[in-house]
Amino acid sequence: MAECTIKGIIQKLATYRKELIFGNMLAILATLLVVVIPLFIPLIVDELLLGKDHHFISWISEHLWKSDTKGYVIAILVFILLLRLLSTLLSILQTKIFVSISKNITYGLRVSLLDHLKRVSLKEYETMRVGAVTSKLVTDVETIDGFVSTTISKLIVSSLILLFSSVVLLWIHWQLALFILLTNPIVVLFTVKLSRNIGKLKREENRAVELFQSSLSETLELFHQIKAANKENYFFKASEKKAKELKEHSINYGYKSDAAMKLSYLIFLSGYEVFRAVSILAVAYSDLSVGLMLAIFSYLWVMVTPTQDVINFQYVLATARAACKRINAIFEMEQEPLPQVRKDPFKGHRAVEIDVRGLYFRYAKSCEDEREKNEDEREYILENINMRIEAGSKVAIVGASGSGKTTLSNILVGFYPFEQGEIRYNGVSNQEIALAMIRENIYLILQHPKLFNDTMRFNLTLGNAYSDEAIENAIRIAQLGDVIGRLENGLDTLVGKDGIKLSGGQRQRVAIARMVLSNPKAVIFDESTSALDVHTEAKLFEALHDFLEERTVITIAHRLSTIKSAEFIYVLEEGRVVDSGTPAQLLAKDESYFSAML
Repeated sequence: MAECTIKGIIQKLATYRKELIFGNMLAILATLLVVVIPLFIPLIVDELLLGKDHHFISWISEHLWKSDTKGYVIAILVFILLLRLLSTLLSILQTKIFVSISKNITYGLRVSLLDHLKRVSLKEYETMRVGAVTSKLVTDVETIDGFVSTTISKLIVSSLILLFSSVVLLWIHWQLALFILLTNPIVVLFTVKLSRNIGKLKREENRAVELFQSSLSETLELFHQIKAANKENYFFKASEKKAKELKEHSINYGYKSDAAMKLSYLIFLSGYEVFRAVSILAVAYSDLSVGLMLAIFSYLWVMVTPTQDVINFQYVLATARAACKRINAIFEMEQEPLPQVRKDPFKGHRAVEIDVRGLYFRYAKSCEDEREKNEDEREYILENINMRIEAGSKVAIVGASGSGKTTLSNILVGFYPFEQGEIRYNGVSNQEIALAMIRENIYLILQHPKLFNDTMRFNLTLGNAYSDEAIENAIRIAQLGDVIGRLENGLDTLVGKDGIKLSGGQRQRVAIARMVLSNPKAVIFDESTSALDVHTEAKLFEALHDFLEERTVITIAHRLSTIKSAEFIYVLEEGRVVDSGTPAQLLAKDESYFSAML
């Protein structure tokens, strides 16, 4: 399901044809069992109490058994209770079938949303609110679930009850039945008008839920920073403000939607009073018996709930449309491009040659700070970047903060799609390679690696299966042995939210251990050891030497100690390559060159 629409949901329902047919057969049978019950009223009232012969009791006496009034009343009571029991059991089975269909459809919708999110570009992800997305995946999908279950269960059953009741009413007294059936649509027409406003109120409430959830999620995710800045009052006050807005929208929607339904119900009850008065007149001035009149009253009450369900469907439909509109905002999010031709330039190679040709990059117009700018007004973050990094070479990219180094590293692993230019990996264009294949072979280690609120083992393996020997080797290379030795449960210790139990340097070493386990053919260190002291950094790179020897290594750093082993250096300034050469060539220009460019 690539888009959420009411039409698409109905089409999805059609794929469960067998289940729907069986469920509806059960619904029809259960409905028939309930609908026939009021017909026993004339038996009891007219024949047993008033002595008017409808030929029911006489037929029972002739073909089944003879009894007195008490016996017939008890027999009819038992029979009615059995009918209700059987109808209830059939309804339970029918509900199970319909609920299963509903949950399968909403599960499929969630899977489609997750599949789309899985391939959303990092550039798009960095501008979205996590709380807003989770709200759509939870609240709005639940709204769709309510619509589906209402459509295939309540609406169908309610329609059947109304249909069968109408047939029986026409059989009992067609003139009175026509009067009832022709005036009932007024209620439905009245509620259609009300549902439009209710749908708008529901959209406003859902929007308020999204804003509150986003504000709260962001506050909790950045709680440590908020505490450090002593800004708890400011940020939690903002969440309180969103909670207040949510309260107001919820009150507005809650009482107005309830008022609309109650007004609709009032119309129905008013109609019922009119029908009752007309029925009494029909008894007085036609051949309608008292028992049949009471049967008509019973059918009117039988029709109350299904009529309300039909009425409520208008509101459910309106809220489902609003939910679909919000869900489609996820489907509209930009995804990473899929290459037309998929080649594997990494197979059979120990290292990766990377050739960057005429690369230009700028953020999309959808970004907050660029939204109001025209295409030509948006500045390039990287402009005409040309680099050739030979397979197995050790290259450094240096430059002042804001020069575009981290952006370039994200582009090299396919996180950001660029506007112009080409990157060739072992001679094959990026347009012909799956992004997953690039990331499988080129590993980017970030300055601030993210850790899961899980065990140290999971944070090293990320769910992949590695031998104990491989894990121990990665721990040894990343200089994590002492760290894990001090944890209370070793590798099975929970590291807390975002690895709060670990220092910045320890988290960086966890990221390096992950890289070792993944065994890539090229590694990009993006300030990946900035939190380590010089002594630990030296020991780390010494341990990494043999592992990285045959691999392509790109190092982005400010410290001279980090790039001293580089064979070639590119210097970035304001998104352009302003210089390049071996360390000796750059030092020959000016002894203070390194300190100036770092």
